Amino acid sequence: MQEALNTILEIQEFDMQLIQLMKLKKERQDELHNINSVKSDLQHQSLVKESEIAELKKHIRLVEGEHHDIVAKLKKLEAQQNHVKKVEEFNALSQEMSAVDRERIAKELRLSDLYDKLAIEEDHLKNLTQSLESTSESSKALEAEIMESIREINAEGRQLKQKRDELVLKADPETFRIYERLLRNKKDRVVVPIENRCCSGCHIMLTAQDENLVRKGERLVFCEHCARIHYWQESEALEGTSVATKTRRRRSTKIKS
Repeated sequence: MQEALNTILEIQEFDMQLIQLMKLKKERQDELHNINSVKSDLQHQSLVKESEIAELKKHIRLVEGEHHDIVAKLKKLEAQQNHVKKVEEFNALSQEMSAVDRERIAKELRLSDLYDKLAIEEDHLKNLTQSLESTSESSKALEAEIMESIREINAEGRQLKQKRDELVLKADPETFRIYERLLRNKKDRVVVPIENRCCSGCHIMLTAQDENLVRKGERLVFCEHCARIHYWQESEALEGTSVATKTRRRRSTKIKS
Protein backbone atom coordinates (compact mmCIF):
# COMPACT_ATOMS: atom_id res chain seq x y z
CA MET A 1 0.00 0.00 0.00
CA GLN A 2 2.92 2.33 0.74
CA GLU A 3 4.16 1.88 -2.83
CA ALA A 4 0.70 2.80 -4.11
CA LEU A 5 0.78 5.90 -1.92
CA ASN A 6 4.21 6.74 -3.31
CA THR A 7 2.69 7.46 -6.74
CA ILE A 8 -0.18 9.38 -5.14
CA LEU A 9 2.32 11.47 -3.18
CA GLU A 10 4.14 12.34 -6.40
CA ILE A 11 0.82 13.31 -7.99
CA GLN A 12 0.01 15.38 -4.91
CA GLU A 13 3.22 17.37 -5.34
CA PHE A 14 2.13 18.29 -8.86
CA ASP A 15 -1.36 19.13 -7.58
CA MET A 16 0.05 21.48 -4.91
CA GLN A 17 2.05 23.27 -7.59
CA LEU A 18 -1.04 23.49 -9.81
CA ILE A 19 -3.13 24.86 -6.92
CA GLN A 20 -0.49 27.51 -6.23
CA LEU A 21 -0.46 28.43 -9.91
CA MET A 22 -4.25 28.71 -9.92
CA LYS A 23 -4.11 30.99 -6.86
CA LEU A 24 -1.46 33.14 -8.52
CA LYS A 25 -3.48 33.26 -11.74
CA LYS A 26 -6.57 34.29 -9.76
CA GLU A 27 -4.58 37.09 -8.10
CA ARG A 28 -3.36 38.36 -11.46
CA GLN A 29 -6.85 38.12 -12.94
CA ASP A 30 -8.19 40.07 -9.96
CA GLU A 31 -5.57 42.77 -10.61
CA LEU A 32 -6.71 42.95 -14.22
CA HIS A 33 -10.34 43.02 -13.13
CA ASN A 34 -9.64 45.91 -10.73
CA ILE A 35 -7.94 47.92 -13.48
CA ASN A 36 -10.83 47.31 -15.85
CA SER A 37 -13.33 48.13 -13.08
CA VAL A 38 -11.69 51.53 -12.52
CA LYS A 39 -11.79 52.28 -16.25
CA SER A 40 -15.34 50.98 -16.56
CA ASP A 41 -16.45 53.12 -13.62
CA LEU A 42 -14.88 56.23 -15.15
CA GLN A 43 -16.53 55.45 -18.50
CA HIS A 44 -19.89 55.01 -16.77
CA GLN A 45 -19.48 58.27 -14.86
CA SER A 46 -18.57 60.05 -18.10
CA LEU A 47 -21.64 58.69 -19.89
CA VAL A 48 -23.90 59.68 -16.99
CA LYS A 49 -22.37 63.16 -16.91
CA GLU A 50 -22.77 63.56 -20.68
CA SER A 51 -26.43 62.63 -20.32
CA GLU A 52 -26.90 65.10 -17.47
CA ILE A 53 -25.23 67.86 -19.49
CA ALA A 54 -27.44 67.11 -22.50
CA GLU A 55 -30.56 67.38 -20.29
CA LEU A 56 -29.23 70.58 -18.72
CA LYS A 57 -28.63 72.14 -22.14
CA LYS A 58 -32.12 71.14 -23.19
CA HIS A 59 -33.52 72.85 -20.08
CA ILE A 60 -31.42 75.96 -20.76
CA ARG A 61 -32.81 76.20 -24.30
CA LEU A 62 -36.32 75.95 -22.88
CA VAL A 63 -35.70 78.75 -20.35
CA GLU A 64 -33.97 80.83 -23.04
CA GLY A 65 -37.10 80.45 -25.18
CA GLU A 66 -39.29 81.54 -22.27
CA HIS A 67 -36.99 84.53 -21.68
CA HIS A 68 -37.16 85.44 -25.35
CA ASP A 69 -40.98 85.38 -25.21
CA ILE A 70 -41.00 87.58 -22.10
CA VAL A 71 -38.65 90.13 -23.72
CA ALA A 72 -40.83 90.18 -26.84
CA LYS A 73 -43.93 90.66 -24.71
CA LEU A 74 -42.26 93.50 -22.83
CA LYS A 75 -41.37 95.26 -26.11
CA LYS A 76 -44.91 94.81 -27.33
CA LEU A 77 -46.30 96.40 -24.14
CA GLU A 78 -43.83 99.28 -24.48
CA ALA A 79 -45.00 99.85 -28.05
CA GLN A 80 -48.65 99.80 -26.93
CA GLN A 81 -47.90 102.23 -24.12
CA ASN A 82 -46.38 104.70 -26.59
CA HIS A 83 -49.67 104.89 -28.46
CA VAL A 84 -52.21 105.13 -25.64
CA LYS A 85 -53.65 108.51 -24.76
CA LYS A 86 -55.66 107.75 -21.65
CA VAL A 87 -53.96 107.85 -18.28
CA GLU A 88 -55.87 104.79 -17.06
CA GLU A 89 -54.66 102.69 -19.99
CA PHE A 90 -51.10 103.98 -19.55
CA ASN A 91 -51.08 103.09 -15.86
CA ALA A 92 -52.55 99.64 -16.52
CA LEU A 93 -49.88 98.94 -19.12
CA SER A 94 -47.20 100.20 -16.72
CA GLN A 95 -48.35 97.74 -14.04
CA GLU A 96 -48.42 94.89 -16.54
CA MET A 97 -44.97 95.86 -17.82
CA SER A 98 -43.61 95.85 -14.24
CA ALA A 99 -44.95 92.35 -13.69
CA VAL A 100 -43.50 91.13 -17.00
CA ASP A 101 -40.18 92.80 -16.19
CA ARG A 102 -40.03 90.94 -12.89
CA GLU A 103 -40.57 87.73 -14.85
CA ARG A 104 -37.70 88.74 -17.15
CA ILE A 105 -35.36 89.35 -14.22
CA ALA A 106 -36.35 86.04 -12.63
CA LYS A 107 -35.70 84.19 -15.90
CA GLU A 108 -32.32 85.89 -16.31
CA LEU A 109 -31.33 84.91 -12.77
CA ARG A 110 -32.47 81.37 -13.50
CA LEU A 111 -30.45 81.32 -16.72
CA SER A 112 -27.40 82.63 -14.87
CA ASP A 113 -27.67 79.79 -12.37
CA LEU A 114 -28.10 77.27 -15.17
CA TYR A 115 -25.09 78.64 -17.08
CA ASP A 116 -22.97 78.36 -13.90
CA LYS A 117 -24.16 74.81 -13.32
CA LEU A 118 -23.41 73.91 -16.95
CA ALA A 119 -19.87 75.26 -16.61
CA ILE A 120 -19.33 73.19 -13.44
CA GLU A 121 -20.73 70.02 -15.03
CA GLU A 122 -18.63 70.47 -18.17
CA ASP A 123 -15.51 70.92 -16.01
CA HIS A 124 -16.45 67.73 -14.16
CA LEU A 125 -16.84 65.86 -17.45
CA LYS A 126 -13.49 67.20 -18.63
CA ASN A 127 -11.81 65.92 -15.45
CA LEU A 128 -13.48 62.51 -15.84
CA THR A 129 -12.33 62.30 -19.47
CA GLN A 130 -8.77 63.24 -18.50
CA SER A 131 -8.79 60.70 -15.65
CA LEU A 132 -9.99 57.98 -18.01
CA GLU A 133 -7.34 58.81 -20.59
CA SER A 134 -4.62 58.96 -17.93
CA THR A 135 -5.73 55.68 -16.33
CA SER A 136 -5.96 53.90 -19.70
CA GLU A 137 -2.52 55.13 -20.73
CA SER A 138 -0.78 54.38 -17.41
CA SER A 139 -2.33 50.91 -17.11
CA LYS A 140 -1.26 49.70 -20.57
CA ALA A 141 2.14 48.45 -19.41
CA LEU A 142 0.70 46.82 -16.28
CA GLU A 143 -2.09 45.12 -18.24
CA ALA A 144 0.46 43.79 -20.75
CA GLU A 145 2.65 42.49 -17.89
CA ILE A 146 -0.33 40.79 -16.23
CA MET A 147 -1.45 39.17 -19.49
CA GLU A 148 2.08 37.89 -20.13
CA SER A 149 2.23 36.56 -16.57
CA ILE A 150 -1.07 34.72 -17.08
CA ARG A 151 0.21 33.22 -20.34
CA GLU A 152 3.34 31.97 -18.55
CA ILE A 153 1.24 30.53 -15.73
CA ASN A 154 -0.96 28.73 -18.27
CA ALA A 155 2.10 27.32 -20.05
CA GLU A 156 3.64 26.10 -16.79
CA GLY A 157 0.30 24.65 -15.75
CA ARG A 158 0.00 22.69 -18.99
CA GLN A 159 3.46 21.20 -18.46
CA LEU A 160 2.66 20.20 -14.88
CA LYS A 161 -0.69 18.78 -15.95
CA GLN A 162 1.00 16.65 -18.62
CA LYS A 163 3.47 15.20 -16.10
CA ARG A 164 0.65 14.65 -13.61
CA ASP A 165 -1.44 12.81 -16.20
CA GLU A 166 1.48 10.50 -16.95
CA LEU A 167 1.71 9.60 -13.25
CA VAL A 168 -2.05 9.08 -12.99
CA LEU A 169 -1.78 6.26 -15.52
CA LYS A 170 0.59 4.47 -13.12
CA ALA A 171 -1.53 5.06 -10.00
CA ASP A 172 -3.77 2.52 -8.35
CA PRO A 173 -7.27 3.48 -9.64
CA GLU A 174 -9.11 3.00 -6.35
CA THR A 175 -6.51 4.85 -4.29
CA PHE A 176 -6.44 7.65 -6.85
CA ARG A 177 -10.24 7.93 -6.82
CA ILE A 178 -10.22 8.36 -3.03
CA TYR A 179 -7.37 10.87 -3.25
CA GLU A 180 -9.15 12.99 -5.86
CA ARG A 181 -12.36 13.08 -3.82
CA LEU A 182 -10.47 14.31 -0.76
CA LEU A 183 -8.52 16.84 -2.84
CA ARG A 184 -11.73 18.31 -4.30
CA ASN A 185 -13.07 18.83 -0.79
CA LYS A 186 -9.95 20.29 0.85
CA LYS A 187 -8.00 21.94 -1.99
CA ASP A 188 -4.88 21.13 0.06
CA ARG A 189 -2.60 18.20 0.92
CA VAL A 190 -4.73 15.17 1.73
CA VAL A 191 -1.99 12.53 2.01
CA VAL A 192 0.13 13.59 5.00
CA PRO A 193 2.77 12.03 7.24
CA ILE A 194 2.49 11.31 10.94
CA GLU A 195 4.85 13.57 12.90
CA ASN A 196 5.42 12.92 16.60
CA ARG A 197 2.27 10.78 16.60
CA CYS A 198 0.25 13.75 15.27
CA CYS A 199 -1.59 14.17 11.99
CA SER A 200 0.48 16.78 10.16
CA GLY A 201 -2.69 17.95 8.46
CA CYS A 202 -4.88 18.84 11.45
CA HIS A 203 -2.26 18.34 14.24
CA ILE A 204 -4.55 16.09 16.27
CA MET A 205 -2.83 13.49 18.50
CA LEU A 206 -3.20 9.90 17.27
CA THR A 207 -3.27 6.62 19.17
CA ALA A 208 -0.42 4.13 19.19
CA GLN A 209 -2.70 1.74 17.35
CA ASP A 210 -3.21 4.28 14.53
CA GLU A 211 0.52 4.82 14.29
CA ASN A 212 1.18 1.08 14.07
CA LEU A 213 -1.40 0.68 11.30
CA VAL A 214 0.29 3.41 9.33
CA ARG A 215 3.74 1.88 9.94
CA LYS A 216 2.56 -1.48 8.59
CA GLY A 217 1.21 0.17 5.43
CA GLU A 218 -1.16 -2.70 4.71
CA ARG A 219 -4.15 -0.50 3.95
CA LEU A 220 -5.18 3.14 3.78
CA VAL A 221 -5.46 4.76 7.20
CA PHE A 222 -7.56 7.89 7.51
CA CYS A 223 -7.40 10.58 10.18
CA GLU A 224 -10.49 10.30 12.35
CA HIS A 225 -10.62 14.10 12.67
CA CYS A 226 -9.83 15.53 9.19
CA ALA A 227 -10.19 12.37 7.01
CA ARG A 228 -6.74 12.82 5.45
CA ILE A 229 -4.74 9.74 4.46
CA HIS A 230 -1.74 9.04 6.67
CA TYR A 231 1.60 7.61 5.57
CA TRP A 232 4.80 6.70 7.39
CA GLN A 233 7.41 9.18 6.22
CA GLU A 234 10.42 6.96 6.94
CA SER A 235 9.18 4.21 4.63
CA GLU A 236 11.77 2.73 2.27
CA ALA A 237 9.24 3.09 -0.54
CA LEU A 238 9.71 6.85 -0.39
CA GLU A 239 13.51 6.81 -0.76
CA GLY A 240 14.72 8.64 -3.84
CA THR A 241 11.44 10.51 -4.37
CA SER A 242 10.79 14.24 -4.16
CA VAL A 243 8.54 13.55 -1.17
CA ALA A 244 11.42 11.96 0.76
CA THR A 245 13.65 14.91 -0.09
CA LYS A 246 11.05 17.37 1.22
CA THR A 247 10.59 15.29 4.40
CA ARG A 248 14.32 15.21 5.12
CA ARG A 249 14.52 18.95 4.52
CA ARG A 250 11.72 19.58 7.02
CA ARG A 251 13.38 17.37 9.65
CA SER A 252 16.74 19.10 9.09
CA THR A 253 15.13 22.50 9.60
CA LYS A 254 13.53 21.37 12.86
CA ILE A 255 16.89 20.05 14.19
CA LYS A 256 18.66 23.30 13.37
CA SER A 257 15.94 25.38 15.03
